[in-house]
Amino acid sequence: MAAGAGVARKKSAGPLSPIWGTLRALWKDKQRVLFEPEYTLLVTAALWIAEIGINIWVIHRVAYTEIDWNAYMDEVEGVINGTYDYTQLKGDTGPLVYPAGFVYIFTVLYYVTGRGRDVRLGQYLFAVFYLVTLLLVFRIYLRTSKVPPFVFFFMCCASYRIHSIFILRLFNDPVAMMLLFVAVNLFLDGRWTLGCCFYRQVLRLAVSVKMNVLLFAPGLLFLLLCEFGLLRSIPRLSLCAAIQVALGLPFLLENPLGYMSRSFDLGRQFLFEWTVNWRFLPEEIFLSRYFHLALLGAHLSMLLLFTLYRWNRSQESIFALLKDPAQRKHTSPKFTADHILITYTLFTSNFIGVCFSRSLHYQFYVWYFHTLPYLLWSGRVTKLATLLRVLILGLVELSWNTYPSTVYSSAVLHACHLIILLSLWYGEEAAVDLHKRK
Repeated sequence: MAAGAGVARKKSAGPLSPIWGTLRALWKDKQRVLFEPEYTLLVTAALWIAEIGINIWVIHRVAYTEIDWNAYMDEVEGVINGTYDYTQLKGDTGPLVYPAGFVYIFTVLYYVTGRGRDVRLGQYLFAVFYLVTLLLVFRIYLRTSKVPPFVFFFMCCASYRIHSIFILRLFNDPVAMMLLFVAVNLFLDGRWTLGCCFYRQVLRLAVSVKMNVLLFAPGLLFLLLCEFGLLRSIPRLSLCAAIQVALGLPFLLENPLGYMSRSFDLGRQFLFEWTVNWRFLPEEIFLSRYFHLALLGAHLSMLLLFTLYRWNRSQESIFALLKDPAQRKHTSPKFTADHILITYTLFTSNFIGVCFSRSLHYQFYVWYFHTLPYLLWSGRVTKLATLLRVLILGLVELSWNTYPSTVYSSAVLHACHLIILLSLWYGEEAAVDLHKRK
Protein backbone atom coordinates (compact mmCIF):
# COMPACT_ATOMS: atom_id res chain seq x y z
CA MET A 1 0.00 0.00 0.00
CA ALA A 2 2.84 2.39 0.90
CA ALA A 3 4.62 1.66 -2.35
CA GLY A 4 1.38 2.20 -4.25
CA ALA A 5 0.85 5.53 -2.52
CA GLY A 6 4.35 6.57 -3.46
CA VAL A 7 3.66 5.77 -7.10
CA ALA A 8 0.42 7.74 -6.92
CA ARG A 9 2.24 10.72 -5.52
CA LYS A 10 4.78 10.64 -8.33
CA LYS A 11 2.05 10.42 -10.93
CA SER A 12 0.09 13.33 -9.42
CA ALA A 13 3.22 15.48 -9.37
CA GLY A 14 3.76 14.92 -13.07
CA PRO A 15 1.46 17.67 -14.48
CA LEU A 16 3.00 20.24 -12.13
CA SER A 17 6.54 19.55 -13.29
CA PRO A 18 6.39 21.74 -16.44
CA ILE A 19 4.91 24.62 -14.42
CA TRP A 20 7.56 24.43 -11.71
CA GLY A 21 10.21 24.04 -14.37
CA THR A 22 9.02 27.19 -16.10
CA LEU A 23 8.92 29.12 -12.81
CA ARG A 24 12.45 27.97 -11.91
CA ALA A 25 13.69 29.00 -15.36
CA LEU A 26 12.08 32.41 -15.01
CA TRP A 27 13.59 32.89 -11.57
CA LYS A 28 17.05 32.01 -12.86
CA ASP A 29 16.59 34.34 -15.80
CA LYS A 30 14.75 37.10 -13.93
CA GLN A 31 16.82 39.84 -15.58
CA ARG A 32 15.30 38.94 -18.96
CA VAL A 33 11.83 38.92 -17.45
CA LEU A 34 12.34 42.47 -16.24
CA PHE A 35 14.05 43.88 -19.32
CA GLU A 36 12.76 41.98 -22.37
CA PRO A 37 9.45 43.26 -23.88
CA GLU A 38 8.51 39.66 -24.76
CA TYR A 39 7.63 39.19 -21.07
CA THR A 40 5.28 42.19 -21.01
CA LEU A 41 2.17 40.02 -20.76
CA LEU A 42 3.52 38.07 -17.77
CA VAL A 43 4.65 41.14 -15.84
CA THR A 44 1.57 43.25 -16.56
CA ALA A 45 -0.74 40.37 -15.57
CA ALA A 46 1.03 40.07 -12.20
CA LEU A 47 0.93 43.85 -11.65
CA TRP A 48 -2.76 44.06 -12.58
CA ILE A 49 -3.64 41.38 -10.03
CA ALA A 50 -1.54 43.21 -7.42
CA GLU A 51 -3.42 46.41 -8.24
CA ILE A 52 -6.70 44.83 -7.18
CA GLY A 53 -5.35 44.46 -3.65
CA ILE A 54 -3.70 47.87 -3.69
CA ASN A 55 -6.94 49.61 -4.65
CA ILE A 56 -8.92 47.81 -1.95
CA TRP A 57 -6.26 48.67 0.62
CA VAL A 58 -6.23 52.36 -0.40
CA ILE A 59 -10.03 52.63 -0.30
CA HIS A 60 -10.18 51.25 3.24
CA ARG A 61 -6.98 52.72 4.70
CA VAL A 62 -6.57 56.15 3.11
CA ALA A 63 -9.08 58.89 3.85
CA TYR A 64 -11.36 60.00 1.02
CA THR A 65 -11.12 63.72 0.24
CA GLU A 66 -14.19 65.53 -1.03
CA ILE A 67 -13.41 67.98 -3.82
CA ASP A 68 -15.77 67.77 -6.81
CA TRP A 69 -17.96 64.68 -6.30
CA ASN A 70 -20.79 66.51 -4.50
CA ALA A 71 -20.65 69.27 -7.10
CA TYR A 72 -20.96 66.67 -9.87
CA MET A 73 -23.99 65.19 -8.15
CA ASP A 74 -25.63 68.60 -7.68
CA GLU A 75 -25.10 69.42 -11.35
CA VAL A 76 -26.64 66.24 -12.72
CA GLU A 77 -29.44 66.41 -10.14
CA GLY A 78 -30.47 69.71 -11.68
CA VAL A 79 -30.79 68.01 -15.06
CA ILE A 80 -32.73 65.11 -13.52
CA ASN A 81 -35.13 67.66 -12.00
CA GLY A 82 -35.85 69.07 -15.46
CA THR A 83 -33.42 71.99 -15.83
CA TYR A 84 -31.90 71.95 -19.34
CA ASP A 85 -30.64 75.51 -19.40
CA TYR A 86 -26.90 75.17 -18.79
CA THR A 87 -26.67 78.66 -17.33
CA GLN A 88 -28.93 77.51 -14.49
CA LEU A 89 -27.01 74.35 -13.61
CA LYS A 90 -24.42 74.54 -10.87
CA GLY A 91 -22.86 72.76 -7.90
CA ASP A 92 -21.18 73.91 -4.73
CA THR A 93 -17.93 74.63 -6.59
CA GLY A 94 -19.49 76.70 -9.36
CA PRO A 95 -21.49 76.41 -12.60
CA LEU A 96 -21.65 73.30 -14.76
CA VAL A 97 -18.91 73.61 -17.39
CA TYR A 98 -18.88 70.01 -18.66
CA PRO A 99 -20.53 68.96 -21.97
CA ALA A 100 -23.48 66.59 -22.25
CA GLY A 101 -21.43 63.37 -22.18
CA PHE A 102 -20.43 64.16 -18.62
CA VAL A 103 -24.06 64.67 -17.64
CA TYR A 104 -25.17 61.30 -18.97
CA ILE A 105 -22.30 59.30 -17.45
CA PHE A 106 -22.49 60.91 -14.04
CA THR A 107 -26.27 60.61 -14.03
CA VAL A 108 -25.75 56.84 -14.13
CA LEU A 109 -23.27 57.14 -11.26
CA TYR A 110 -25.79 59.35 -9.41
CA TYR A 111 -28.41 56.60 -9.43
CA VAL A 112 -26.02 53.70 -8.81
CA THR A 113 -24.55 55.40 -5.73
CA GLY A 114 -27.92 56.33 -4.22
CA ARG A 115 -27.98 59.96 -5.42
CA GLY A 116 -24.28 60.24 -4.77
CA ARG A 117 -24.51 59.47 -1.07
CA ASP A 118 -22.73 56.10 -1.18
CA VAL A 119 -19.23 57.45 -1.71
CA ARG A 120 -17.61 54.11 -0.83
CA LEU A 121 -19.47 52.44 -3.69
CA GLY A 122 -18.35 55.32 -5.92
CA GLN A 123 -14.76 54.60 -4.93
CA TYR A 124 -15.15 50.96 -5.88
CA LEU A 125 -16.62 51.98 -9.24
CA PHE A 126 -13.64 54.25 -9.87
CA ALA A 127 -11.34 51.39 -8.85
CA VAL A 128 -12.97 49.41 -11.64
CA PHE A 129 -12.37 52.34 -14.00
CA TYR A 130 -8.72 52.32 -12.91
CA LEU A 131 -8.32 48.58 -13.53
CA VAL A 132 -10.02 48.82 -16.93
CA THR A 133 -7.75 51.73 -17.84
CA LEU A 134 -4.70 49.66 -16.91
CA LEU A 135 -5.90 46.77 -19.08
CA LEU A 136 -6.34 49.12 -22.04
CA VAL A 137 -2.94 50.73 -21.49
CA PHE A 138 -1.18 47.38 -21.01
CA ARG A 139 -2.73 46.16 -24.27
CA ILE A 140 -1.22 49.14 -26.10
CA TYR A 141 2.21 48.47 -24.63
CA LEU A 142 1.93 44.77 -25.37
CA ARG A 143 1.21 45.45 -29.03
CA THR A 144 4.01 47.98 -29.46
CA SER A 145 6.70 46.05 -27.48
CA LYS A 146 8.92 49.06 -26.88
CA VAL A 147 9.11 49.40 -23.09
CA PRO A 148 10.95 46.99 -20.73
CA PRO A 149 8.49 45.28 -18.35
CA PHE A 150 10.06 46.56 -15.12
CA VAL A 151 8.90 50.09 -16.02
CA PHE A 152 5.25 49.10 -15.60
CA PHE A 153 5.75 48.92 -11.85
CA PHE A 154 6.39 52.69 -11.85
CA MET A 155 3.39 53.20 -14.13
CA CYS A 156 0.87 51.61 -11.78
CA CYS A 157 1.74 50.37 -8.30
CA ALA A 158 4.19 53.15 -7.41
CA SER A 159 2.09 56.20 -8.34
CA TYR A 160 0.34 57.74 -5.35
CA ARG A 161 -1.08 60.66 -7.32
CA ILE A 162 -2.83 58.53 -9.94
CA HIS A 163 -4.46 56.31 -7.32
CA SER A 164 -5.57 59.48 -5.56
CA ILE A 165 -7.10 60.98 -8.72
CA PHE A 166 -9.10 57.83 -9.39
CA ILE A 167 -10.26 56.45 -6.05
CA LEU A 168 -9.69 59.19 -3.45
CA ARG A 169 -10.96 62.20 -5.44
CA LEU A 170 -13.41 60.68 -7.98
CA PHE A 171 -12.56 63.25 -10.66
CA ASN A 172 -14.11 63.05 -14.13
CA ASP A 173 -10.71 63.11 -15.87
CA PRO A 174 -10.11 59.35 -15.35
CA VAL A 175 -13.44 58.52 -16.98
CA ALA A 176 -12.48 60.56 -20.03
CA MET A 177 -9.05 58.94 -20.28
CA MET A 178 -10.48 55.44 -19.92
CA LEU A 179 -12.71 56.05 -22.95
CA LEU A 180 -9.79 57.67 -24.77
CA PHE A 181 -7.70 54.51 -24.38
CA VAL A 182 -10.66 52.50 -25.69
CA ALA A 183 -10.47 54.66 -28.81
CA VAL A 184 -6.69 54.17 -29.15
CA ASN A 185 -7.13 50.40 -28.93
CA LEU A 186 -9.78 50.56 -31.64
CA PHE A 187 -7.38 52.52 -33.86
CA LEU A 188 -4.76 49.83 -33.31
CA ASP A 189 -7.35 47.25 -34.38
CA GLY A 190 -7.98 49.19 -37.59
CA ARG A 191 -11.51 50.20 -36.53
CA TRP A 192 -11.15 53.85 -37.46
CA THR A 193 -14.82 54.82 -37.69
CA LEU A 194 -15.75 53.24 -34.35
CA GLY A 195 -12.58 54.62 -32.80
CA CYS A 196 -13.42 58.13 -33.95
CA CYS A 197 -16.87 57.83 -32.41
CA PHE A 198 -15.35 56.83 -29.08
CA TYR A 199 -12.88 59.69 -29.41
CA ARG A 200 -15.70 62.16 -29.92
CA GLN A 201 -17.58 60.70 -26.96
CA VAL A 202 -14.55 61.43 -24.82
CA LEU A 203 -14.39 64.93 -26.23
CA ARG A 204 -17.82 65.56 -24.78
CA LEU A 205 -16.40 64.86 -21.34
CA ALA A 206 -13.61 67.40 -21.69
CA VAL A 207 -14.17 70.47 -19.57
CA SER A 208 -13.51 73.88 -21.07
CA VAL A 209 -9.80 74.07 -21.58
CA LYS A 210 -9.10 70.56 -20.32
CA MET A 211 -7.04 69.56 -23.32
CA ASN A 212 -6.65 65.92 -22.33
CA VAL A 213 -8.71 64.90 -25.35
CA LEU A 214 -8.38 67.80 -27.76
CA LEU A 215 -4.62 67.41 -27.63
CA PHE A 216 -4.87 64.04 -29.36
CA ALA A 217 -6.84 65.62 -32.23
CA PRO A 218 -3.91 66.83 -34.42
CA GLY A 219 -2.29 63.41 -34.35
CA LEU A 220 -5.60 61.69 -35.08
CA LEU A 221 -6.32 64.03 -38.00
CA PHE A 222 -2.87 63.29 -39.44
CA LEU A 223 -3.45 59.54 -39.18
CA LEU A 224 -6.88 59.77 -40.79
CA LEU A 225 -5.51 61.80 -43.70
CA CYS A 226 -2.67 59.33 -44.19
CA GLU A 227 -5.05 56.38 -44.11
CA PHE A 228 -8.01 57.72 -46.10
CA GLY A 229 -7.23 61.15 -47.58
CA LEU A 230 -9.40 64.21 -47.03
CA LEU A 231 -12.64 63.19 -48.75
CA ARG A 232 -12.86 59.77 -47.07
CA SER A 233 -11.98 61.23 -43.66
CA ILE A 234 -14.83 63.76 -43.70
CA PRO A 235 -17.67 61.20 -43.39
CA ARG A 236 -16.04 59.60 -40.33
CA LEU A 237 -15.68 62.93 -38.60
CA SER A 238 -19.14 64.09 -39.68
CA LEU A 239 -20.77 60.96 -38.26
CA CYS A 240 -19.14 61.60 -34.92
CA ALA A 241 -20.19 65.25 -34.96
CA ALA A 242 -23.79 64.22 -35.64
CA ILE A 243 -23.73 61.88 -32.64
CA GLN A 244 -22.50 64.68 -30.43
CA VAL A 245 -25.22 67.06 -31.61
CA ALA A 246 -27.76 64.38 -30.74
CA LEU A 247 -26.30 64.02 -27.24
CA GLY A 248 -26.47 67.75 -26.60
CA LEU A 249 -29.84 68.24 -28.29
CA PRO A 250 -31.97 68.63 -25.11
CA PHE A 251 -29.68 71.43 -23.93
CA LEU A 252 -29.25 72.98 -27.37
CA LEU A 253 -33.01 73.24 -27.78
CA GLU A 254 -33.39 74.96 -24.41
CA ASN A 255 -30.53 77.47 -24.61
CA PRO A 256 -28.00 76.84 -27.40
CA LEU A 257 -25.79 79.81 -26.60
CA GLY A 258 -25.77 78.99 -22.92
CA TYR A 259 -24.83 75.37 -23.61
CA MET A 260 -22.01 76.22 -26.02
CA SER A 261 -20.59 79.03 -23.91
CA ARG A 262 -20.56 76.96 -20.72
CA SER A 263 -19.46 73.62 -22.19
CA PHE A 264 -16.74 74.90 -24.48
CA ASP A 265 -15.52 78.06 -22.80
CA LEU A 266 -11.94 77.93 -24.07
CA GLY A 267 -11.20 81.32 -22.57
CA ARG A 268 -11.97 80.37 -18.98
CA GLN A 269 -9.37 81.71 -16.57
CA PHE A 270 -7.46 79.35 -14.30
CA LEU A 271 -6.53 80.17 -10.71
CA PHE A 272 -2.85 80.67 -10.00
CA GLU A 273 -3.11 78.93 -6.63
CA TRP A 274 -3.80 75.56 -8.33
CA THR A 275 -1.18 75.60 -11.07
CA VAL A 276 1.39 72.81 -11.05
CA ASN A 277 3.49 73.88 -14.03
CA TRP A 278 3.78 77.71 -13.87
CA ARG A 279 4.39 78.40 -10.18
CA PHE A 280 7.74 80.09 -10.91
CA LEU A 281 6.02 82.86 -12.91
CA PRO A 282 4.59 86.05 -11.38
CA GLU A 283 0.81 85.81 -11.13
CA GLU A 284 0.27 88.75 -13.48
CA ILE A 285 2.18 86.97 -16.25
CA PHE A 286 0.35 83.71 -15.57
CA LEU A 287 -2.98 85.54 -16.03
CA SER A 288 -1.84 87.55 -19.06
CA ARG A 289 -3.64 86.93 -22.35
CA TYR A 290 -0.38 87.66 -24.18
CA PHE A 291 1.24 84.79 -22.31
CA HIS A 292 -1.64 82.51 -23.29
CA LEU A 293 -1.31 83.53 -26.94
CA ALA A 294 2.44 82.92 -26.82
CA LEU A 295 1.85 79.40 -25.48
CA LEU A 296 -0.74 78.75 -28.18
CA GLY A 297 1.69 79.94 -30.85
CA ALA A 298 4.47 77.72 -29.49
CA HIS A 299 2.07 74.78 -29.31
CA LEU A 300 0.93 75.14 -32.91
CA SER A 301 4.50 75.68 -34.13
CA MET A 302 5.75 72.52 -32.43
CA LEU A 303 2.83 70.53 -33.84
CA LEU A 304 3.67 71.79 -37.31
CA LEU A 305 7.32 70.82 -36.95
CA PHE A 306 6.47 67.32 -35.76
CA THR A 307 3.90 66.93 -38.53
CA LEU A 308 6.40 67.92 -41.22
CA TYR A 309 9.56 66.27 -39.94
CA ARG A 310 8.65 63.49 -37.51
CA TRP A 311 5.20 62.13 -38.28
CA ASN A 312 5.38 62.51 -42.06
CA ARG A 313 8.24 60.34 -43.33
CA SER A 314 6.88 59.89 -46.86
CA GLN A 315 8.59 61.04 -50.01
CA GLU A 316 5.79 63.48 -50.76
CA SER A 317 4.77 66.82 -49.32
CA ILE A 318 2.29 67.11 -46.51
CA PHE A 319 -0.34 68.31 -49.00
CA ALA A 320 -0.26 64.90 -50.71
CA LEU A 321 -2.07 63.55 -47.65
CA LEU A 322 -5.20 65.36 -48.83
CA LYS A 323 -5.40 63.02 -51.84
CA ASP A 324 -6.94 59.59 -51.85
CA PRO A 325 -4.17 57.07 -51.00
CA ALA A 326 -4.69 55.32 -54.37
CA GLN A 327 -3.91 58.58 -56.22
CA ARG A 328 -0.63 59.30 -54.46
CA LYS A 329 2.67 58.81 -56.27
CA HIS A 330 4.19 56.81 -53.45
CA THR A 331 1.68 54.45 -51.92
CA SER A 332 2.37 52.93 -48.53
CA PRO A 333 0.85 50.07 -46.50
CA LYS A 334 -2.22 50.62 -44.41
CA PHE A 335 -1.78 51.66 -40.77
CA THR A 336 -3.87 48.76 -39.50
CA ALA A 337 -0.82 46.75 -38.43
CA ASP A 338 1.47 49.70 -37.73
CA HIS A 339 0.85 49.95 -34.00
CA ILE A 340 4.06 51.87 -33.33
CA LEU A 341 3.25 54.67 -35.76
CA ILE A 342 -0.30 55.11 -34.49
CA THR A 343 0.72 55.14 -30.84
CA TYR A 344 3.75 57.36 -31.44
CA THR A 345 1.71 59.96 -33.33
CA LEU A 346 -1.18 60.12 -30.87
CA PHE A 347 0.98 60.13 -27.74
CA THR A 348 3.39 62.79 -29.01
CA SER A 349 0.48 64.97 -30.15
CA ASN A 350 -0.97 64.85 -26.65
CA PHE A 351 2.39 65.40 -24.93
CA ILE A 352 3.20 68.49 -26.98
CA GLY A 353 -0.07 70.02 -25.84
CA VAL A 354 0.64 69.20 -22.20
CA CYS A 355 4.05 70.90 -22.46
CA PHE A 356 2.44 74.14 -23.60
CA SER A 357 -0.72 74.06 -21.47
CA ARG A 358 -1.43 77.39 -19.82
CA SER A 359 -2.11 75.60 -16.55
CA LEU A 360 -1.98 72.06 -15.22
CA HIS A 361 -3.96 71.14 -12.12
CA TYR A 362 -3.29 68.05 -10.02
CA GLN A 363 -6.02 65.91 -11.56
CA PHE A 364 -4.63 66.68 -15.02
CA TYR A 365 -1.70 64.33 -14.36
CA VAL A 366 -3.85 61.49 -15.65
CA TRP A 367 -3.94 63.18 -19.07
CA TYR A 368 -0.50 61.90 -19.98
CA PHE A 369 0.79 59.77 -17.09
CA HIS A 370 0.25 56.40 -18.78
CA THR A 371 1.95 57.58 -21.99
CA LEU A 372 5.20 58.74 -20.35
CA PRO A 373 7.05 55.38 -20.48
CA TYR A 374 6.25 55.03 -24.16
CA LEU A 375 7.49 58.54 -24.87
CA LEU A 376 10.72 58.03 -22.92
CA TRP A 377 11.51 54.76 -24.68
CA SER A 378 10.53 56.01 -28.16
CA GLY A 379 13.70 57.96 -28.90
CA ARG A 380 16.99 56.28 -29.70
CA VAL A 381 19.09 58.77 -27.78
CA THR A 382 22.09 56.84 -26.47
CA LYS A 383 22.82 59.34 -23.72
CA LEU A 384 19.27 58.92 -22.38
CA ALA A 385 20.13 55.71 -20.54
CA THR A 386 17.66 53.52 -18.69
CA LEU A 387 18.65 55.01 -15.34
CA LEU A 388 18.04 58.53 -16.60
CA ARG A 389 14.66 57.56 -18.02
CA VAL A 390 13.61 56.08 -14.68
CA LEU A 391 14.95 59.19 -12.92
CA ILE A 392 12.78 61.40 -15.16
CA LEU A 393 9.71 59.31 -14.33
CA GLY A 394 10.52 59.72 -10.64
CA LEU A 395 11.06 63.48 -10.89
CA VAL A 396 7.80 63.95 -12.80
CA GLU A 397 5.97 61.95 -10.11
CA LEU A 398 7.66 64.00 -7.39
CA SER A 399 6.65 67.26 -9.06
CA TRP A 400 3.02 66.18 -9.23
CA ASN A 401 3.07 65.05 -5.60
CA THR A 402 4.41 68.36 -4.29
CA TYR A 403 1.45 70.21 -2.77
CA PRO A 404 1.21 73.08 -2.99
CA SER A 405 3.50 73.39 -5.99
CA THR A 406 6.68 75.39 -5.59
CA VAL A 407 9.02 77.30 -7.87
CA TYR A 408 11.37 74.30 -7.81
CA SER A 409 8.74 71.60 -8.44
CA SER A 410 7.38 73.53 -11.43
CA ALA A 411 10.87 74.12 -12.82
CA VAL A 412 11.75 70.44 -12.44
CA LEU A 413 8.55 69.45 -14.22
CA HIS A 414 9.35 71.72 -17.17
CA ALA A 415 12.94 70.43 -17.29
CA CYS A 416 11.65 66.85 -17.50
CA HIS A 417 9.17 67.80 -20.21
CA LEU A 418 11.95 69.50 -22.18
CA ILE A 419 14.20 66.43 -21.99
CA ILE A 420 11.38 64.17 -23.19
CA LEU A 421 10.48 66.56 -26.00
CA LEU A 422 14.10 66.80 -27.14
CA SER A 423 14.51 63.03 -27.04
CA LEU A 424 11.41 62.68 -29.22
CA TRP A 425 12.74 65.25 -31.66
CA TYR A 426 16.35 64.06 -31.88
CA GLY A 427 15.65 60.38 -31.29
CA GLU A 428 15.96 58.33 -34.45
CA GLU A 429 14.14 55.15 -33.48
CA ALA A 430 10.72 56.56 -34.26
CA ALA A 431 11.97 57.78 -37.62
CA VAL A 432 13.38 54.34 -38.37
CA ASP A 433 10.10 52.70 -37.43
CA LEU A 434 8.17 55.03 -39.69
CA HIS A 435 10.65 54.53 -42.54
CA LYS A 436 10.19 50.76 -42.42
CA ARG A 437 6.73 51.30 -43.82
CA LYS A 438 8.08 52.65 -47.09
